[in-house]
Amino acid sequence: MKSATKKLTTEIAETLSGKIAAVSAGSKKIKKSIEKAAAKLAKKVAKFEKETEKKKAKDAKNAEKKLKTKDKGKKEGKKEKAAKVAALVAAASSKATIAAPAKPVPAKTVSAKPAARSTSRSAAKPAGVAEQTVVETPAQ
Repeated sequence: MKSATKKLTTEIAETLSGKIAAVSAGSKKIKKSIEKAAAKLAKKVAKFEKETEKKKAKDAKNAEKKLKTKDKGKKEGKKEKAAKVAALVAAASSKATIAAPAKPVPAKTVSAKPAARSTSRSAAKPAGVAEQTVVETPAQ
């Protein structure tokens, strides 16, 4: 029995040592693949950070250009407004003022036919009552 037990123990020890060796070899492979993936990821992260920096710098430049453009536009706008005001003042001062008419012209125009009809009716009214013109339309 002792020899059978020894034989079994050595067999188990050999199997365990083989499995341990396989696991350690596998873990070495896993470790290498993890290192490769980490290196690739580090490269990608570095590239992304570089692109982000470039984009931020470009955005900053664009914002600066916009500010400069706005400032120039405001300055030019003020100069243009001042020139326009000066031109208007010069034009207004050079023109002669137009005199207002002394009496307003009445806008009443009365045709001859209705006046003839209204005069016969107005004769019957007292003198204190204002005259009203009546326009008759033919019945349809």
